[in-house]
Formats: sequence, structure tokens, C-alpha cells
Amino acid sequence: MKIYKAGMVAALLALGLTACSPGSGTSATDATKAPDTVSTDVAKAGNVTLKLTDFWGGAEGEWIKQVVADFQKKYPNVTIQRTNEDWGQLNSTLNLQLQDDSGPDIATANNGWQSLGTLAKGGLVRNLDAYAKAYGWDKKVPTTIARQNQFSGDFKTMGTGSWFSTPMARTSLIGLYYNADKLKSLGLEPPKTLADLETAAAKAKAAGEIPFEYGSLDGSTTILLGTQAMLADKKKLNDYIYGDASIKAGDIGMTDAITLTKKWADAGYFPPKFEGIDYQTAVANYVGGKGVFRWEYTGSLGLDAAKQGKYGYLQLAQASGSGTVGVGAAPGAMVISSKSKNPDVAAAFLDFLMSPETGQLAADRGLVPALSPDVKVPATSLSLTDESKGAATLDSDDGYVPYFDWSSPTMLDTISQNLQLVYAGKMTPDKFTAAVDKDRDAFLAGQS
Repeated sequence: MKIYKAGMVAALLALGLTACSPGSGTSATDATKAPDTVSTDVAKAGNVTLKLTDFWGGAEGEWIKQVVADFQKKYPNVTIQRTNEDWGQLNSTLNLQLQDDSGPDIATANNGWQSLGTLAKGGLVRNLDAYAKAYGWDKKVPTTIARQNQFSGDFKTMGTGSWFSTPMARTSLIGLYYNADKLKSLGLEPPKTLADLETAAAKAKAAGEIPFEYGSLDGSTTILLGTQAMLADKKKLNDYIYGDASIKAGDIGMTDAITLTKKWADAGYFPPKFEGIDYQTAVANYVGGKGVFRWEYTGSLGLDAAKQGKYGYLQLAQASGSGTVGVGAAPGAMVISSKSKNPDVAAAFLDFLMSPETGQLAADRGLVPALSPDVKVPATSLSLTDESKGAATLDSDDGYVPYFDWSSPTMLDTISQNLQLVYAGKMTPDKFTAAVDKDRDAFLAGQS
């Protein structure tokens, strides 16, 4: 999902935000402020119908259908009418839908400036601070995840201030997958540290295996961002992405990460002619048995039940030994429309989405649960067992860092295109890091 965000920026900006009245008797300015009082008593709300629009299909679609059914069973006075849309379509039209009196009460937005920040600044989604206090979200949600849903009052800074969306009891991470059979044949245990991984990669290469299945034709950045999370200071990396101009990319492991990635490429740890392999081909190659390891988004390999027992997942510890840090976020930011006439009930549904019950529903459908330490995962699914452990570790370590491209609307293009130049020997790691800073700093200057 995160791969496509930069491509939607032009559509979002072209559509723009017109002056609007977010709710009956509510101005756009008022919509950015938390209400004085809220109610968490859904049963006393009377008969309520909520409209939900989301972009989830497949297993995710089945998950949200069951969540809706369970919420309606818990509260028979509530009816939720769900509409499913294509991811790109919803993200390019959500701002217009939320200006419509007949638009959704609840919707899935994309995190970051490209979508959520635009909606919040335009007064199209509600300030959720009062609900965060009433339901205790500020206590149950790890700080590093809570920040992904917050913006300052002047909307110049992401990652601080008021809640304008919520996560759910599911997560999407970047981590390291491994082929369990290949590791066993090499006489290796799953690596726990970066040093272990480099030892395993060298042994795999010596045995004639491809250490990392990978293709860079369309600028895949998972290998870069996965290694950076192991090398960077968690706080500094979060602060950089959220706009702290005093921190530079060289301070957050970017030069070290790109240097390491280039070293692996030069050592022949990637497939031959990897520069010409596109993302989908690389995924198919890996699931088809090529390569020992692959850096990837959780859930993106499309493993069937049989192959879930053949592939494991690792959230490697930081190189400094100071806990575990990983790139991750909820697979969607849940927002409440400023026009919703039943925001209290809508907030109760958002709270339900963060419950252990919905985390278990996610695991039952092969999705990675979050905020649910006691979730039960099928023992036959090695990948889901490992993914769930990785998410639980990040929950307990407060170890999330957001997707790096959130640092500016054009950052994904910057790192993808320049990564190709580094592989081709046309750009040094230092120049790569300088280009990252130039992009982020230019965006911050515009924000000011």
C-alpha cells in the first residue's frame, strides 16, 4: 500500500479542498477542535445508521465484514452500511466525499501529509482528542503509533498535537522473510542480529544461493528502510520524519543504510540483473523458491496456507542492542467525518477496531494483529506466528517508526529514483543522503 502514496499526490492536490461546512452548524475551524463533552454509551444513542467506506478487499475485506457484524451484534441499535472502493479511487476522492452531506461517517484514509494531513487541515475530519481521553487511547496505543495519527493545531507539524485518526488491532510492517527449508539446508538458524544476517548471507552466496531475492526496476525501497530501522536511533528517526529540521538524514542511519545496501549489491547478494526485475516478479520469484531472504511488507507475499508454514519472518534487533525498531503502521487511518451526525457512535466503532476481539479476528484470517498480546495464531502458520511476534515486540518496545516517505509528499520518488543511481554507481551514499535532506527541508520550508 505504501508504495503507491506518492503517485496519488497530484490527484489529491488537483482536486483541492473547497471551503465547506463540515457539519450542521459547524465551521471548518471548529471541526479541528475537540468537543467539550462526548458520550461512550452507544446503547442510549437510539437507532443509528453509520456509513463506512474503506479500501479493503480479500482477507481484509472479510475481516472488516466480521468486525461490522460483531459490532452490530453488540449494539443492535446500530446499523453500519459499508461501501468498498479501490484504494487509489478512494484516496483520490475522499476529500470530495467528506464534503458531501450524504458522504461516509467513517472512512479509511492514508497516513501522512498526502491524505490525512490534507483532510485534517481542511476541517473535513473530526478532532478526536476527547474520545482519546474517554476511551484511553493515549494509554493503550504505543506512543510511536499514536503519533502517526496526530497533527499540531496550526497543521504545520505531523506527529504531535491532536488525534485526527486512529489505528486498529492490525498492523503492516517492513521486516525480513526467510525460506525455512533453505536455511535448514544451509545449516543455519534464523538470524537475530545484523551480524548474524551478514554471516548467513555470505554462507548462502558461497553455497550458490541468492541471499536476498530483490528487484529494483520500480524503485523498491523495503531493503533500504528495513536496514535503516536497525541502524538508526528510534527517537531521531521518528523526529526526522515528523519534521524536526535540526535532525539530518545522516543522523538517522541513512548513509549507513544505503552504504550497506550497495555493499550487498556489489557482493552479488542480489539476483543477477536485479536492476531489471520489477516488484511483482521479485515477489513471484521468492514465493516460487528463489532466494533465502527478502525484505518485504507483511502480508505482501500472498502466501497460501501451505506456504505460510515454509516462510518465517524476522524483526531484527537494532545494531546498537537497544531493543527492536521496525517500520510499521496500521493499514489505514480511521477518520470520522466532520459532517457525521453521530460522532459518538462512530468513535465507539473506532475503539472497537482497536480491541483484542478484532485483533483475534485478524489473526484468524491470516492478517497481522496488533495491540493484542494474547491473540492466538495457528501453529501451522510459521509466517503469521513470526509476524505476530514481531508486532508484539514492537508494541512492547514502543518500537515503531513510520514509513520514511511520510517526511514529504515527494520523498518516495526521491529515494526510489536515487537508489537506482546508487546501484548504478552514479551517485555516492553521501550524495544520496544530501538529496534526501534537500527534499525534506524544502517541504518544511514550504510548511513554514
